[in-house]
Amino acid sequence: MDESGGSGQPRSGTDESTERRADREAPATEPTRPDPAPSDEQPKDDTNGTGERGDTPPRPATPTSSGSREEARPAPGDSTDPHTPDRHDADHPFTQAAHSDRHPHPDTHPDRPLAHSGTTKGRPPQRPKAPRGGLLMGRPFGVPVYVAPSWFLVAALITWVFGGQLDRVLPELGAARYLVSLFFAVAFYASVLVHELAHTVAALRFKLPVRRIQLQFFGGVSEIEKEAETPGREFVLAFVGPLLSLVLAGIFYGALQAVEPGTVPGVLLAGLMISNLIVAAFNLLPGLPLDGGRMLRAVVWKITGRPMTGTVAAAWVGRALAVSVLIGLPWLTQSGALGSDAVDNVGMDTVMDALLAAILAAIIWTGAGNSLRMARLREHLPDLRARTLTRRAVPVETGTPLSEALRRANDAGARALVVVDADGNPLSLVREAAIVGVPEHRRPWVAVSGLAQDLTDGMRVSAELAGEELLDALRATPATEYLVVEETGEIYGVLSAADVERAFVKAMARPN
Repeated sequence: MDESGGSGQPRSGTDESTERRADREAPATEPTRPDPAPSDEQPKDDTNGTGERGDTPPRPATPTSSGSREEARPAPGDSTDPHTPDRHDADHPFTQAAHSDRHPHPDTHPDRPLAHSGTTKGRPPQRPKAPRGGLLMGRPFGVPVYVAPSWFLVAALITWVFGGQLDRVLPELGAARYLVSLFFAVAFYASVLVHELAHTVAALRFKLPVRRIQLQFFGGVSEIEKEAETPGREFVLAFVGPLLSLVLAGIFYGALQAVEPGTVPGVLLAGLMISNLIVAAFNLLPGLPLDGGRMLRAVVWKITGRPMTGTVAAAWVGRALAVSVLIGLPWLTQSGALGSDAVDNVGMDTVMDALLAAILAAIIWTGAGNSLRMARLREHLPDLRARTLTRRAVPVETGTPLSEALRRANDAGARALVVVDADGNPLSLVREAAIVGVPEHRRPWVAVSGLAQDLTDGMRVSAELAGEELLDALRATPATEYLVVEETGEIYGVLSAADVERAFVKAMARPN
């Protein structure tokens, strides 16, 4: 894994010495950008003085002792600078430290972080919020099962195609054949649901969270949120789906022996047996995103000891499989399956075969690419470490004027403010966005408590968190700033969601 250019790397030349800063003519707390329109009233705050609506977590704070009322200890030597040069440093309230980024001085301290010039609009990198997924059918094992709108299209297609076949096999049914065909479509997707439930049960057995199951146009999807910890578990997790489809095919075959051929039950059981065999065989093809691709990935992972190597191998096999489906399926349909009737069916059937092959190939190719991107994401996630992304913070008491708090922060080379009680216990975090919204002439009259967001347990994160654990902790309690604490409860600093977001983007942009 290439760590070059990472946002978690320390940088020197970030601050000026206290003596040098004292020689400046301009006060440290005065920004250089134009003020907003003057106001005679203190800016009103909709959520505990945070300046933004809807981010205040619902649970009450449980103060954690910092052990001291002195300045919160910086992260020595491994602070990060997720600096974005497309904005001017005057946009940041901690202007003096920001200027030291542009004009480093020989007296700078390499263990102090740069003053970041961005805003706090960022949030922790979020998974795209999945839509509800269609019609909720139930929650087996606590996992919601949705039927996507596209399923109704494929159900209609199956009803029409299977109804045409029934007209040749059981012509006496008449129009009732479409009712039988609809029953077959529902029964087939019930079999697909059993296939997906096998994946779900295995995932839950391995303590892997499952977000939902969705039945859609081309089968079903079990959305498992985490990766299996070992190649053996990955193999089992992938294999149980096709295995259940084979078991269902065997059950339908056994039931077929007990009914008379050429009847409605016989035709339905034969169709379900064949369709489950096809589902099992298709999913066993050795390419991602199919189950066989995950099995291949597990095997390569076991041999090489590297999950990323297994993913790359299975993804490229999946892409080769997509090309094979695109070219081979129409050829097999026309030259093999249709036999001597191929010439008579050239036209609409040929177009439908080509369209089906193109859709299947696109699904496989896209799925392989998505699997590769997710693997790269997991490869780079360890670069996101709370300890290296944390900003130095200074504690200030509730009634401290904002201008005084900013002066203390700039003198200490800090980039964040933590509101503490008389005993030094953290109570809330002053949000950067709220600071920027206060005109400079009002800052001596505005207390920091009016711009702070109350702390909850979810807003306290351990300095040891990294990678997916860090992202999960931030997603659990969405906010713009988090208090980072040591295992002893001592304040380590403040983590900005904007910094995490930038580091996340940089990590994803790096080559493997």
